[in-house]
Amino acid sequence: MSHLTGTGTQIRLILRRDRVLLPCWVFVLGILPAALAASFAGLYPTAAERQQFAATSARNGALIALYGPLRGSSLGELVCWRAGFLPVVIGLISALVVIRHTRAEEEAGRRELVGATAVGRHSGLAAALAVLLAANLVLAVIVTASLSGRGLPTGGSLAFGLTLALGGWVFAAVGAVAAQVTTGAGSARGIACAVVAAAYAMRVVGDGGGGGGGPGGDGAGSAGWAWLSWLSPIGLLQRSYPFGARHWWVCVPAVGMVVVLVGVAVALSARRDLGAGVFPDRPGPAQASPSLRSPLALAWRLHRGLLVCWVAGSALLGLVFGGVAGSVGDLVGDNPGLRDVFTRLGGRSGIIDAYFASVMSITAMLVAGYAIQAVLRLRAEEIAGRAEPVLATAAGRLRWAASHLVFAALGPTAALLTAGIVTGLVHGLSGGGGGDGGVGDDGAGVGVGGSLSHLVRLAAPQLPAVAVLAALAVMLFGVFPRLWAVSWVAWAGCLLIGLFGTAAGASHWLLDVSPFTHTSRSIGGSVPVLPLALLTVLAALLVVAGLAGLRRRDLPAG
Repeated sequence: MSHLTGTGTQIRLILRRDRVLLPCWVFVLGILPAALAASFAGLYPTAAERQQFAATSARNGALIALYGPLRGSSLGELVCWRAGFLPVVIGLISALVVIRHTRAEEEAGRRELVGATAVGRHSGLAAALAVLLAANLVLAVIVTASLSGRGLPTGGSLAFGLTLALGGWVFAAVGAVAAQVTTGAGSARGIACAVVAAAYAMRVVGDGGGGGGGPGGDGAGSAGWAWLSWLSPIGLLQRSYPFGARHWWVCVPAVGMVVVLVGVAVALSARRDLGAGVFPDRPGPAQASPSLRSPLALAWRLHRGLLVCWVAGSALLGLVFGGVAGSVGDLVGDNPGLRDVFTRLGGRSGIIDAYFASVMSITAMLVAGYAIQAVLRLRAEEIAGRAEPVLATAAGRLRWAASHLVFAALGPTAALLTAGIVTGLVHGLSGGGGGDGGVGDDGAGVGVGGSLSHLVRLAAPQLPAVAVLAALAVMLFGVFPRLWAVSWVAWAGCLLIGLFGTAAGASHWLLDVSPFTHTSRSIGGSVPVLPLALLTVLAALLVVAGLAGLRRRDLPAG
């Protein structure tokens, strides 16, 4: 029997299980570039206006760090540039879907049942990769058709779609490797997310050190760090310039990454036992230490690694965001129209304040992913059978759940405030300001203290929105445990709305679906107390409903 026997049957099984989610994310991400094209066409209808916008944006360190290098001023080139975060979303989804159908299946025991039939050893891994290969190809077709329908060149549209698909393949292969390394799906997801975040961070650092020399330049960052962007698959594929020079050769090393990573995943899969990882779990001592005498102590042991990683990642984001903030004001230059637009978007106190509010909102949306991870650790413990020994002691269900929810609440708070503190410190030490007086108005800073306190005040109001998504995960875990994946769907939806909703011209009712839409403050004004209070009440109600459901349902629930 071949190692790939039964691959087709397992492909059909994956398609049946993901018959709703898979088409949804492929279609939504596929039409986003067309929505961005419509937005740019409306905001900058003439070539001269697009040229002026591109000339200022391509020299702006903050925008280069956020979206990547801009080379050219055509509508297609502006769309590719503004969609700079889209490869991150596609890569993250691709990696997580592969882990869902490989390592998560082993952890739940379903892979062993399938393996008892006439299937090859690598058929499950091959089926997951084949589905993601096809899904990203379909996404490329949708991108090509939607952009061509907006009047953009078909060749450039196809090239852009293929680069997005290729990025998805790279991170799908990363997910395949992560699934072989650890024994838990949660750890595999953590590894995959860390790799995606590292790739984006490398792209940001590599590109954010300096302008790209304007349209037509080489799009590189500072000479000292530009090489980091080339090592990142995200930064590498952005150098393809689909609507410009069209550097097809950058696809060669990306394809090489896919081949190497898939080969590594297959080799690791052949070496390990079913249900085990390449790095086996280390046996603990026969007697637990006194530090593990309570559910909270055990939860700390389980969450501490993830907490440290997220806090460190938030500090890195703060370092990047704070370092490039000083160049935000250069975006508008002497253009009163752009200055008026950006001032209206960020409030009356200035453009740099609007930038800080934007990056704190983005950071909060990312940190919400950590909150969901922390909550769903409860589900992982339940499925793996580790919750029952804890509940067999004097600890009740609510106490067990509360021990994990402490980290779901305090961990994101620490990560978000760390990002605000580091951003404020870096900006203040670099000579910027950030007080309520509005840095963008006159360029005068108020020192490190003012910048630090201002960034903390911008970060703190985002916490109720984070709490809502975490509370939704609690409710699903307690009442509808089989639908725990909906919490990730909600998070992805909020991320897409926050990153692309306004630029794509989404309606107000769609924007209002995201809780992060209601946590933005008027820069220079007061914090909107009523929306924050309502979000806090909503989060509390969801948590109460989830805990009530946990007390009544069977444990474990299939």
